[in-house]
Amino acid sequence: MYNEKITLNNGVKIPQLGLGTWFIDDDKAADAVKTAVELGYRHIDTAQAYGNERGVGEGVRTCGIPRNELFVVSKVAAEHKTYEEAMAGINETLEKMGLDYLDMMIIHSPQPWVEVNQSENRYMEGNRAAWRALEEAYSKGKLKAIGVSNFQIGDLESLMETAEIKPMV
Repeated sequence: MYNEKITLNNGVKIPQLGLGTWFIDDDKAADAVKTAVELGYRHIDTAQAYGNERGVGEGVRTCGIPRNELFVVSKVAAEHKTYEEAMAGINETLEKMGLDYLDMMIIHSPQPWVEVNQSENRYMEGNRAAWRALEEAYSKGKLKAIGVSNFQIGDLESLMETAEIKPMV
């Protein structure tokens, strides 16, 4: 069960079952990650919006499993809709987590959270800018896979008009 994996379009393998860390406080995240790893989890998911990347990173670094045997995911904050904001967020996540790379990073939402389902603005240009930051970090080896979350078909179609790299998720 824990070992089943899906192969992404770039050849990276992602464990199907992962530990989601939403609502786990930063000061409890390291222990949660270590316990999950002891139970057999190898896929650990966090996000800038969760406020626990530091603790998740600590758990990843201290769990006793080699880094290359874990699949660690985070998400660009939904509010980061410029290249500069997204790139700063990617770098800040790596620094907070104390990791050299992430296995995957995705845009958390096409709209800032305060506007989800409240606004017609789909932030097409902002998502394209955030995607460029993900593509650059991917090309530099900081991210092994990149993708999107909560995107609708129109959001994906808009992104693909300018994307150089197809989303893996």
